[in-house]
Amino acid sequence: MEIKILGTGCARCKSLEKATLQAVSESGIDATVTKVEDFLEIMKLGVMTTPALVVDGKVLVKGQVPSVAEISQLLINVLAE
Repeated sequence: MEIKILGTGCARCKSLEKATLQAVSESGIDATVTKVEDFLEIMKLGVMTTPALVVDGKVLVKGQVPSVAEISQLLINVLAE
């Protein structure tokens, strides 16, 4: 699973990155988590509001910071597809 955290480095972006890393760790999901700070790359994914969470190329969250439990559930849902 490829997970991207989109954001320019603000506090909310850092919170989403931390929560995502915790969700991946706690759920035991095999995933690569990367941070994308280049605004042109973020715009290529159709995201205009950060932070955003992209899993396997699909934007799942934008403009908010979900809880660790919510992120875990999103990741489990992607695996079930």
